[in-house]
Amino acid sequence: MEAPFVYVVDDEPGIAMLCERVLSRAGYRVYTETNPRKAVEYFEDHPIDLLLVDIRMPEVDGFEVIQHIQRWQPDAAILIMTGHGTVDTAIRALRQGVDGLILKPFKQGAELVDAVKLAFADNQKKRDAARTQALRPLFAVTEAMLSEIRRAPLLDLIVKAITNQVNCSQTACYQKSKDANDYSRLAARGIYESNSLLELISSAGESDSPVLVNATGPGNPTLKALLADLDLGSAILVPVHHPSLSTVFYAARALDESPFRESDLELFQILARQAATALENSRLYAEQVEYVRQLEASQKALIQSEKMAAAGRLSASIAHELNNPLQAVQNCLHLAGREDLPGEKRREYFDMARTELERLMVTARRMLDFYRPNASTQTQVNLVDMLEYVLSLMSRQLSEAKVNVVKDIRDDLPLISAVGSQVQQVFINLILNAADAMTPDGGDLRITARKWENGVELLFQDSGKGISKLEQANIFEPFFSTKDGGTGLGLTVSYNIITAHGGSLELLPDRAPGACFRILLPTGGKQ
Repeated sequence: MEAPFVYVVDDEPGIAMLCERVLSRAGYRVYTETNPRKAVEYFEDHPIDLLLVDIRMPEVDGFEVIQHIQRWQPDAAILIMTGHGTVDTAIRALRQGVDGLILKPFKQGAELVDAVKLAFADNQKKRDAARTQALRPLFAVTEAMLSEIRRAPLLDLIVKAITNQVNCSQTACYQKSKDANDYSRLAARGIYESNSLLELISSAGESDSPVLVNATGPGNPTLKALLADLDLGSAILVPVHHPSLSTVFYAARALDESPFRESDLELFQILARQAATALENSRLYAEQVEYVRQLEASQKALIQSEKMAAAGRLSASIAHELNNPLQAVQNCLHLAGREDLPGEKRREYFDMARTELERLMVTARRMLDFYRPNASTQTQVNLVDMLEYVLSLMSRQLSEAKVNVVKDIRDDLPLISAVGSQVQQVFINLILNAADAMTPDGGDLRITARKWENGVELLFQDSGKGISKLEQANIFEPFFSTKDGGTGLGLTVSYNIITAHGGSLELLPDRAPGACFRILLPTGGKQ
């Protein structure tokens, strides 16, 4: 790290040389000047760390030199030396922001070195205090920026924050995407956009480091020329680069305003980085919102497409189920209308037509049940009594089908809230399906009922040939049937009834032999 640079101004060559010798031995870089006017000119183009200046000098006194250094290099430390130390001199020095005072002649070289060290330390304390004072309100500002995800309010908030925190009259935020050639303005306040400003922004964007440029004092001549074209006293530009975007934050003060200091630059850097993070968060959030919107639109389109496909399949199934008996009725009526047909044969055709019409009525009734499975009022139902009633009702039919019913029904099953006739219909459907699955040789039908969490679990398992894996995915679809002459609505209607009661009906695929259907019904039911 380079040693601090001390600039000594004293009209007495002997004192200037003594200061140079003592401070150089202490490790400082030292430059001396006996002409205060030349010193003032030097400050305009050369940065220094500490000014060591005599108070009483001909033509230009030390306080006037201090005014110039504070104008052009406001962060430089200042140590005054005088052979006429008075209270008035000390008070004036304090008011002018001087960091230290030492009396001439120096008793020892160490006294001068200590005074320089104390001046540096005092200057650093002042800068740290100013930085801390500026950072306190910054926390609330950055929290507000990071919590705002809407782009337009966020940009307005960023511009206001820069204007207030950096205390400047002109503020702007420019951005350029990776593939773009020029920076475009996102938000601004108090600026007049010109080629000089865009060139200043572009120059800062090409760098990875922040830029502080003052019209007075040392600095890049090209940038100072651009600043002069804009009639500005000072400007800070902070570039923030992301993989896909580059952002430049800009703050400027007019000629009649005090120039920016290093503490302003540090504050602006923090503010700019937080603002860039907030902008990136806002951009990512907007992309996420757009992605979700597109996903929802795709899902809606997919659902609509599936609905149309389902409607097509349903229409085709209904047409198929209705067309066969209708054709049979048409054929029977056509044959029965023949004049040469005997009366007995005519009655036979009429009976066949009546049978097919009854089949149509059953199919239509099943379709209505499928459409409105829960149109009745729910009551408290005892499933034990209902199962006993259904088995008693179907005992003859089960006996003729050679079905042996094995019951494992707990007597302490809780009551459930349900439409009794509909749940009864589900039991009948499952029992008939089991009996058909074991035709013609018959077999065992095991019915299990027990408590399940907040409801009841029922299992209906037959010993038939079971349902193939290929068919398992479609068994609850309308008009899908694995048996000849089936409408394909029994399981669909049963599924809708149980679902409407807040329960579930499913096929347990790994319960061999045969098929095992599981019903879960909550005690509270569902309206």
